[in-house]
Amino acid sequence: MDKKNALRAGALVAGTTLMMLLMSSPASALTPDDGDDPGTGLSVIETLGLFVVAPLVLFGVIAGLVLVLDKSKEEHRVTTRNIRTKPAEAEAKAGSKA
Repeated sequence: MDKKNALRAGALVAGTTLMMLLMSSPASALTPDDGDDPGTGLSVIETLGLFVVAPLVLFGVIAGLVLVLDKSKEEHRVTTRNIRTKPAEAEAKAGSKA
């Protein structure tokens, strides 16, 4: 990509980001709406547990289930033991034809 296209792409991204920031209004979250009934806030431990520990545990459970319940056949898995490469003379022939 030449410099002109890179400059255009950068200007487009910067302009889009700026417009999104200007159109969003996070300050309006400070003024409560009618009918709002906010509860108590989360402590640091509760926040870390909810947004860090819980996703990691969920990822571990899903990965563990995938590993345990894997029904694929050994010969279909790609490992270093079952990768077959062409012999050297076949590669040489293929190289001379090209």
